[in-house]
Amino acid sequence: MPTLRRSAKRDVVQEILNVDDSARAIEPVATNLESIITNPDDGHIEALGVVNDAQGKRESKGKELAKAAVAAVDAPVAKRSKLPAGVQFPLLSLISFSISSLLYSFLNEWTGSELANVGKSLDSWVEVGVLASWRITELALGWFGNFDSLDLAGLNLLAHGPTMYLLSTFYNISAPTAIAAVAIEMASTFIPFQLLRPLSGVHAGAKGVANREIVTDVPIAIYTTLLSTIIYSITIFTAMHLTVPQALVLYFQDIPSVEPAYTANYVGILPVMLAFGFAARSFIFTPFAATGPTTEDRKLDEFDPVTATLGETLLWNLWGYTTRAKVIISRTLVAIVVTGVNTYLQTYITVPGVESAGAASWASTWAVAVSLVGIALALVGGEE
Repeated sequence: MPTLRRSAKRDVVQEILNVDDSARAIEPVATNLESIITNPDDGHIEALGVVNDAQGKRESKGKELAKAAVAAVDAPVAKRSKLPAGVQFPLLSLISFSISSLLYSFLNEWTGSELANVGKSLDSWVEVGVLASWRITELALGWFGNFDSLDLAGLNLLAHGPTMYLLSTFYNISAPTAIAAVAIEMASTFIPFQLLRPLSGVHAGAKGVANREIVTDVPIAIYTTLLSTIIYSITIFTAMHLTVPQALVLYFQDIPSVEPAYTANYVGILPVMLAFGFAARSFIFTPFAATGPTTEDRKLDEFDPVTATLGETLLWNLWGYTTRAKVIISRTLVAIVVTGVNTYLQTYITVPGVESAGAASWASTWAVAVSLVGIALALVGGEE
């Protein structure tokens, strides 16, 4: 690496690091830094590259301080569960199902079984098994995908909101009941994840997160939320006047009325779409913006198509992106799949008189909306 020459009289200061004031932890070695590498999962500083110094003792001292800085900046926000790894996910699933069952029982008591009276009775164990299996799949995706409680809360709003919006708009379910049902779905994932896994540095506001000034900037948060909301509003409004009415007439046999599809307007759907826009920004954009360069990114420059094998070349062409790009691509794909599959299953299995084609049509509308949001947020965030 290149050598930086500086005055021998210039002393390194602040040798004692304050872990609580981690933002100052790298100051003593700032003049020796060549690069800062962050972790792709939470944006924490993963490595500091220190350039060679003309004086050997200062080089050694700078490296020691760099290591201490990494430890200070990357200090965990909260301790992880001390339970055995093999027990954590089964326990998380059990807690999630228990919370969901308990809260839905309270909801039925509170609303006079309003939601149960509209929904279809699940008489087949196959249907129960499909819904339970998909729920476990959602939890596994979040757990093994290293998402935290806020990630799962936002993802569940995106996934369960469309079905509740359908019931509220076309099946005369009251707005408080629909909102409460979505809140139950969010709580049944937020609580167990919060108990067993600490918040990521992105959501906890850790000082070591890359691009922290962007992540915590209120105007940027408002702008990206409004952008997501507008995209959702335009997509759903357009579908309501083009594709949804035909699908409702053909494939929703017991629907009380399709008139709300024709009378839908921007003002009426905007408050609901604002919730979707906020959730999409939180799940997709925030982790994307908080991802800095990583050690994996350096390998992109080292790839040589001449010496690479066929498999390495194919992998490069399919997934040869920076870590930052991979974050928004993977998160957008997760949002599309979870939104589409969950909306389809919930609509087809739990709403009476709905045919498979109708459920697929309704689900695809929302999957398209979240995919457009992901593309727009990627363009706004840019690429380093």
